[in-house]
Amino acid sequence: MEPTPDCSNRCKDDSNIEDLNSLECTLKTIKNSPCYYIGIPSNCYNLVSLIQERTNIPFNHILLCLKKIRLNNSFHELADYFGIDRTDASKIFLKNVPIIATVMRPFIATLSKEIIENQLPIAFRHRFNKVTCIIDCLEIEVEIPSKTLNKAFCWCENKKAHTIKYLISYTPNGLIHYVSSGYGGRTTDISIVESSEFSKCLQPNMWVMADRGFKHIDVYLQKMGVLLVRPPNIEFGAELSKSVAKENKQIASIRIYVERVIGRLREFNMLKPHACLDSSLVKVLDDVVTIACALINIQDSLIQ
Repeated sequence: MEPTPDCSNRCKDDSNIEDLNSLECTLKTIKNSPCYYIGIPSNCYNLVSLIQERTNIPFNHILLCLKKIRLNNSFHELADYFGIDRTDASKIFLKNVPIIATVMRPFIATLSKEIIENQLPIAFRHRFNKVTCIIDCLEIEVEIPSKTLNKAFCWCENKKAHTIKYLISYTPNGLIHYVSSGYGGRTTDISIVESSEFSKCLQPNMWVMADRGFKHIDVYLQKMGVLLVRPPNIEFGAELSKSVAKENKQIASIRIYVERVIGRLREFNMLKPHACLDSSLVKVLDDVVTIACALINIQDSLIQ
């Protein structure tokens, strides 16, 4: 027995009501705890409305994109949360993330040496008062690429996985002021520094802090009048002198603060070390990283 038109319409109405209830519940939940669900502090929640005004993207679609970046829900789950068709969730994300990134990019601003020095945390003021930025690389695991060339390009021997790598530069008080585009995991940290536009953030007499992996960029930086500050080289099995041990300890005590920036980026589940992103999402990964970095910059300061 086939359903009557009235019965069919009633089922559609019930389904629409269910979708609306699901959406209403999702909106309320996000508004009550926006930092957890979309990475935006409660006092900055109106940023979503500002993005909507600048882009004309529906409010709900903006939340869907930010929730995916923050918690990495499956598109199946997001469709249920926002009361939409399951085939539409991924289309909404892939279409709108690049647009949202253009609005968020200005939150990642290059700062002058004077501004950075005026906001220098106490921990830096004695020995490292000329440090104006700290650089690190963020690596995100992705699914094995289908093309052989891309497989080779993205393979990271250290991680034993296929990754996309980003150069992140941030000030001593934890403000991200530069993020590169993505590079294949095979690319060395030094190559990224030299081929990216990071040098545009530098001014003569600046100090750049980095870890041991960046040891070969000192000559490159010296050409711009910039000094590299990094832990001293230690040969395997060699006994440390008191001066080297002291220098190593001093730099390590500073980096333990600033490495929290990468930790905050990892709080966005799409950027977790073993998130292993679907190959369909790699094309918007640059925009995802940009949005995450911008959102970190509007959160509370890491170092007082």
